[in-house]
Amino acid sequence: MSKKLTYSEAGVDRETRAKSKQALSMLKQTYTLGRYGKVVQLPYGNIFLAGDRYLDLVIEGVGTKVLLAQLADKYDTIGVDGVAMAVNDVIRSGATPLALVDNFHAHVSDPDLVREWLKGIVQGAEESDCPVPGGEIGDVAAIIKGLTQGKGFDLIVASVGEVHEKDVISGRTIKPGDVVVGLRSSGVHSNGISLVRKVLFKEWGGKYEPFDVTDGFKREIVYETLEPTKIYVKPFLNAAKEVKIKGAVHVTGDAYMKFDRFMKYSRGIGFEFTNFKPQPIFNLIQQTAPEVGGVITDEEMLKTFNMGWGFAVVVDKTDADEVITVCEKSGTEAEQIGKVTSSGKIVAHYKNKKLELR
Repeated sequence: MSKKLTYSEAGVDRETRAKSKQALSMLKQTYTLGRYGKVVQLPYGNIFLAGDRYLDLVIEGVGTKVLLAQLADKYDTIGVDGVAMAVNDVIRSGATPLALVDNFHAHVSDPDLVREWLKGIVQGAEESDCPVPGGEIGDVAAIIKGLTQGKGFDLIVASVGEVHEKDVISGRTIKPGDVVVGLRSSGVHSNGISLVRKVLFKEWGGKYEPFDVTDGFKREIVYETLEPTKIYVKPFLNAAKEVKIKGAVHVTGDAYMKFDRFMKYSRGIGFEFTNFKPQPIFNLIQQTAPEVGGVITDEEMLKTFNMGWGFAVVVDKTDADEVITVCEKSGTEAEQIGKVTSSGKIVAHYKNKKLELR
């Protein structure tokens, strides 16, 4: 019998990571420091007072997706992922991103390679309407090796945004009967990549060579997995101008389990998801797993991958159609994907099965 393949098996242990994050509580002792001395805790990250408004400061990476860029020897889109991971997190609080900075740690900061990296940063900045006033490139060959000699790197991007108190999305007013609207993803984005690599690519024990083209796909598998993370700044901010957003989720690590954060801020609620539209790459990952000695369950797929929806908002059911209309006018497909319940659980209906995720 094939063993189950999980994100933990691929090298990202959820339980260990959760225990490690408990150490972040140490930072609370700093929340009264500084000129204004006020930090507001939100379901996803915190904001801090700066004069007459709050700032949301986020720093994010793209994880092992950099290894896919090295595998393909293609570096001009990974910067989009870095920007997306940061700005998509900033908007969760209702903040408008103001600026970006990037940090590349490189085996060697080759000029041609740097130009390729920055093409993606510029594209992401344009899509999120953010300047990039600074950044850093560090040559750390002793730390960074890489698949391709001299081309190893890691990428971190930070973004800061501003939000007035009246516009803060606190997650405290969600109630049963509210709905969840999903914004379409572009594919796997920058999450679950450790599991993707282990299943799909021979480099890490998977089935395919990077430039194989399999049935149902028009391009090489490595390019499918490298498809940049979608940036949701413009459709989200346009929607927030029209309706009251009660909660916003960047569907990244832990995927649909992430909605449990709202259950700590709005008591007595749960979530039920009924609409998933995974792109073909997700089906390929799951279908290929048994061929490399494992099985990825439907439950694990929903706990690891965005399954077609890279961002989600919680709104009153009377506002759902307006959100969908505004997002689609902004060039992003959107649909109702679930609802808020009083169950205290996170439930998904997928492939004619009812799965309890949390």
